[in-house]
Amino acid sequence: MAARRALHFVFKVGDRARTARFYRELLGMKVLRHEEFEEGCKASCNGPYDGKWSKTMVGYGPEDNHFVAELTYNYGIGEYRLGNDFLGITLVSSQAVSNAKKMGWPLKEITSGVFEAEAPGGYKFYLEDKEQLKQDPVWKVTLGVSNLQKSVSYWSGLLGMKIYEQDEEKQRALLGYADNQCKLELQAVGGAVDHGTAFGRIAFSCAKEELPSIEALMKKENQKILTPLVSLDTPGKATVQVVILADPDGHEICFVGDEAFRELSKVDPAGDKLLDDAMAADNSDKWFAEHNMKKVSA
Repeated sequence: MAARRALHFVFKVGDRARTARFYRELLGMKVLRHEEFEEGCKASCNGPYDGKWSKTMVGYGPEDNHFVAELTYNYGIGEYRLGNDFLGITLVSSQAVSNAKKMGWPLKEITSGVFEAEAPGGYKFYLEDKEQLKQDPVWKVTLGVSNLQKSVSYWSGLLGMKIYEQDEEKQRALLGYADNQCKLELQAVGGAVDHGTAFGRIAFSCAKEELPSIEALMKKENQKILTPLVSLDTPGKATVQVVILADPDGHEICFVGDEAFRELSKVDPAGDKLLDDAMAADNSDKWFAEHNMKKVSA
């Protein structure tokens, strides 16, 4: 359990150019790698779609020791409907607050020194106006749950996360695998969890040999397995093994074999150029405009 790592959260994005600007210019993250795919993923990495798509990993540093964002873009889909499943990512960066103000990006002060910024697509980011940490500035991911006790039992009891905080009055809990990693915050939403069409996925790594036992435990406990243990190929890069679960509220959880993932996730110095070239070559916005049509809303 101690070797498990929080890796990334997957966002579906409809406007790749504005999204890239938000992460690069406002948050100050770097493009770590960019990959294009001609057909859908065996583990539905890009959602329930079969067409061409891309994956862009962005963060403050290498995936070996930073929690990052995976931006998946399905060509031809312009927007997704948000639910109440993803409630936000909190990061510590006065530079991001300053960047937002310079860019004229809307900010809302939630509490003293904490600002809410909305990424394209409506995803919420909470920016703490403090000096950026030398380690990873990404502090926590907050997910909505319908029953806090049930969710804590799942994430702690079955998935082995440590409980750092639990507040019954505010109906929230903070969990994680290690003190120096991004935490998972569970927040009760006072009803059912709606995943919309923008539903994301949170990913963790573990030793490859743990994957079959994770799958076996979920079967034994009658928990949902979305994708049984499968190998995923990335053109020209390492093949990784994953198993994908769903918690009691249907939040998607991906466990990936750590050894191959470290090989796959090496920073690509050409990442920025690959993304920029892909955006320049993507004439889908122009095509839809010329045909007086809108991209599909999922």
